[in-house]
Amino acid sequence: MLDELMETTPPPPPPPEQARRRTRARSGLPDLLFRSGVRSAGLGILIIMGLIALFLMFRAFSAINLRGYLFFTTQNWNPDTGDFGIAAVLSGTIEIALTALVIGVPIAVLAALYISEYAPPRLKRTLISLVDLMAAVPSILYGLWGVGFLQPRIIGVSRWLSDHAGFIPIFKTEGPSDDPGTFTSSTFIAGVVVGMMVIPICCSLSREVFSQTPQAEREAAYALGSTRWGMIRTVVLPFGRAGIIGATMLGLGRALGETIAVALIISPDFRATLHILQGAGNSISALIALRNGDASPMQLSGLMAAGLVLFAITLIINFLAAIVVNRSRSGATTEA
Repeated sequence: MLDELMETTPPPPPPPEQARRRTRARSGLPDLLFRSGVRSAGLGILIIMGLIALFLMFRAFSAINLRGYLFFTTQNWNPDTGDFGIAAVLSGTIEIALTALVIGVPIAVLAALYISEYAPPRLKRTLISLVDLMAAVPSILYGLWGVGFLQPRIIGVSRWLSDHAGFIPIFKTEGPSDDPGTFTSSTFIAGVVVGMMVIPICCSLSREVFSQTPQAEREAAYALGSTRWGMIRTVVLPFGRAGIIGATMLGLGRALGETIAVALIISPDFRATLHILQGAGNSISALIALRNGDASPMQLSGLMAAGLVLFAITLIINFLAAIVVNRSRSGATTEA
C-alpha cells in the first residue's frame, strides 16, 4: 500500500531558482585613471605599429610599383638602374635565422631544464641573473666578439664540416678548403653569433613554462617509480612543449631582425646560395644598415620596401608566438 501511494504521489516541485546577483565593484577615481591609462597604452602600441606600417608602405611604394613581383625574385641590387630585388638578402636572412635557432634553441632548452630542475636554489638565482644579463648585452658587443674572438677559432669547425659533410648542400664550399678566406665572414659564423643572442629569450621563456608544471603531476610520476629524468621526460617536457615552440618562434623573430652583429661579421654578397659555410652572404637588416647612409631616392625606397617585408615577417612570427605562449600558460596535457 505504501509503495503504491509513493508511486502515485507526484514528486515535489523544484524550488524556485534564485535570481542571480551580479557583483560589481564600485569604481573609484584611482580605478578609472588606471583603467584609462592601461587602455591608452594598449591603443597607443597599436597606433604606433600601424603608423610604422603606413610609413613603410608609403616610402616603399615607388620601388614596389616599379618592380612589382620581380622585387621578390631578383638577386641584384642596383636601384639606380632599376634592377634590384631582395631574393638574395631574403634567403640569407632566413639562413642566418635558422642557423641561429639550430644552435641556440637546444642550448637554451637544456639550460632552462637545468635551472628549473637540477640547480640548487642559490645557483639557480645566480644563473637566472646571468641569463637576464646576457639578454641586456648590446648587439654590437656580440658582433665585436664574433669578429675578434669567434671567427678565427671557428674556421676549423667550418673546414671540418666542409671536408666531412660536404655532400650535404648547405655544408658544401666552392673555394679551397685549406684557404681560411673561404670560411671567413660566412652565414654560419653570423648564425652562431645570432644564436648566442637568441639563447637568453628562449631560455627565460622555457624556464618560466617548466616552472609552472603542476607539482601534483611531478609527485605522481615519482610515486609510480619514475626517476628525475623520467619525470622530466613524461611530465615537464610535454607540459612545456607549447612554451618551447613559442620561445622558438620569438627567438626566430629576434634572429630575423638582428642588424649590427650581422653587418659586422658578414661579407655582403647578392647571390642566393645554400652554402652557409661559404664566406659571403647578406641579410635584409644588414643591407638596410650598410646602404642607408648614401642611398639615392630610389635606393632608399627599395630599402624601405625590404624593411616592410621584414616588418611583416617578424610581426606575423611574433603574433603566432604570442598565441602559442599564451596557450601554454593555461596548462598542457602530459603523457601518462
